[in-house]
Amino acid sequence: MLVGLVALEALALWALTAWWVLELLIDTPTSMGGALALLALTAVAAVWVSAITVGALRGRPWIRGAAVTWQLVQIMIAVGCFQGIYARPDVGWALLAPSIVVLVLVFTPKVVAATSHEPKPDAD
Repeated sequence: MLVGLVALEALALWALTAWWVLELLIDTPTSMGGALALLALTAVAAVWVSAITVGALRGRPWIRGAAVTWQLVQIMIAVGCFQGIYARPDVGWALLAPSIVVLVLVFTPKVVAATSHEPKPDAD
């Protein structure tokens, strides 16, 4: 389930990156520098979350820290979606709910065991 949720997050980031490129081609942004910076950040995030997905499939131990870091970033974005003039609670909940689930799953014994590389005792 963890891999599936992280993979969905990666797909969403790739879709957002493609949408952002399309928007840049169709519309003229108020700030081209800001738009390009957001595009670069979104693309880097998509690559990062894709790497977490691949690492999770391979059982790499580093994915736990990377997944926690990404979920905390996503939670902060979700909190921002609940506030302000342009608040979008629907987007906030869409970001917050999977983040909480992934944070819980990362610390389950099954995931920790699957992503730990503890040496097994030799059979003598």
